[in-house]
Amino acid sequence: MSVVLGRPPGAVSAAGVQPRTDPTQRLAHAALAVVLVLLLVFLAAPLAAILQQALQDAQGRFAGLANFFAYARTPALLVSLGNSLWVSALVTLVTVPLAFAFAYALRRTRMRGKALFRGITLLPLLAPSLLAAISLIYWFGNQGVAKGAMQALGVASIYGAPGIVVAECFAVFPHVLMILVTALGAADGRLYEAAHAMGTGGWRRFFTITLPGAKYGLISASLVSFTLVITDFGIPKVIGGNFNMLATDVFQLVIGQQDFQRGAVVALLLLAPAVLTFAVDRWVARRQTALLTARAVPYRPAPRRWRDGLATAYCVAIAALVLAMMGMAVFASFARLWPYNLAPTLNHYVMGLVDAEVGTAFVNSLVMAAGTAVFGTALVFGGAYLLEKTEGAGALRSAVRLLALLPMAVPGLVLGLGYIFFFNAPGNPLSGLYHTMALLTVCTIAHFYTTGHLTAVTALKALDAEFEAVSVSLKVPFWVTFRRVTLPICTPALVDIARYFFINAMTTISAVVFLYAPETKVAAIAILNLDEAGETGAAAAMAVLITAASSVAMLLFMALAWWVERRTSAWRA
Repeated sequence: MSVVLGRPPGAVSAAGVQPRTDPTQRLAHAALAVVLVLLLVFLAAPLAAILQQALQDAQGRFAGLANFFAYARTPALLVSLGNSLWVSALVTLVTVPLAFAFAYALRRTRMRGKALFRGITLLPLLAPSLLAAISLIYWFGNQGVAKGAMQALGVASIYGAPGIVVAECFAVFPHVLMILVTALGAADGRLYEAAHAMGTGGWRRFFTITLPGAKYGLISASLVSFTLVITDFGIPKVIGGNFNMLATDVFQLVIGQQDFQRGAVVALLLLAPAVLTFAVDRWVARRQTALLTARAVPYRPAPRRWRDGLATAYCVAIAALVLAMMGMAVFASFARLWPYNLAPTLNHYVMGLVDAEVGTAFVNSLVMAAGTAVFGTALVFGGAYLLEKTEGAGALRSAVRLLALLPMAVPGLVLGLGYIFFFNAPGNPLSGLYHTMALLTVCTIAHFYTTGHLTAVTALKALDAEFEAVSVSLKVPFWVTFRRVTLPICTPALVDIARYFFINAMTTISAVVFLYAPETKVAAIAILNLDEAGETGAAAAMAVLITAASSVAMLLFMALAWWVERRTSAWRA
């Protein structure tokens, strides 16, 4: 009598989880389909609306590439394209070496005060980007305290390209630094020990070991810097003067001239470098090899007085520049009448919060940031869980993965413009969302979706598939396993995602600049309006308030993370 060996009841598949054939699998697929629909409606459809506008004339008829040819025949717009390209390249060439030297000092020396210097350089992340432009105006503007020093260097005015370059370097520096600190943190000490034993000099070790090991980080940092600069709107708007760039052209064409077709063409031009950057970054990530193996030895730099002293001096200089930019905005926000009466006063704060009604905008910012943190975290983590911890529906799964990565390649200004074209279109059943706080929140979630998604996926991949396998064998629904096992273990990652959403929602400008109404204006947009009205002191005060609120939120999230770590991760000890 022959015996046929089959899979016993409760056995798991080779992937670690038995394919579900019960209703829970269909429920998981339905939930994943809901995530796909949301991404299609609030991400893919607005981008498709931009392409549609670029291919139509003012009457809505198909025009092919006529709008692109008209753009190419407009000298002023071509000048803006050239300005954006060379300014972005210059900022990248300046910022990446400066950040690399700072990251090298943090990772490869024994200097003191590393945590302090790292914390200072992260301060620009808590402030809206235009704070740097406002500070530069007070330092080097027409009535700046150091205007003479700038003119002594041969720079006639801070307005225009000089101001944009300096302010963008300040705003981009922490983003580049984070990438390079990570890149220089992965090093095998055995390579340096072998090189030292062979008598290899310090400079040669740097060019043959350190630099090649960090090359992928340098490439990624350069791409991020270029993309952030070419798509930034706030800094060119505040300090650009008559120096036009693509981001300001989009705003002028759409809001000022109501030329939606050429505005869509410029938006596609802004999208092109971001997509190219994303493609190159993915290519680099695939080619990158592991720098640390199972036998790797952590690299511990030996103390050298001259090198550590030089690194400390360099970090002090960079930190002083960051504090000078931040400090000037704070000082100017309290000055009674710049530059004639510098006595401290709260007039600018009263003017901004009460007279200019920025207080309402500030509350709107807090509401939008809180909504982004709560609903964005829930959507991101739920979608990532359905992708990583359930099986089946391969086509549906691939579509969600693709759309989850798409926001990384879409500038906020382009996404906001797409929301105008799509949600303000006649006949769209969702047009009631236009100019509402709900749409501003959704746009912000879509803008920053990818980073939160990757964070959630990283946390979920760290969990063994045996959790789901056991739940399947015991016929426990997946949502029970999610609530009792996955969610408690991944709570620290949820706090990180919520913090990321909240801070970015407080400081973002480009993603919502097209979407607000007078009653839904947020604080970052109110700062732009105050600056345009000539109330630079009040604008500085509101920028300082946003920075203060972001700093308080960061501290609260850190406290929450500490509490969550103690409550949910005690088992790790």
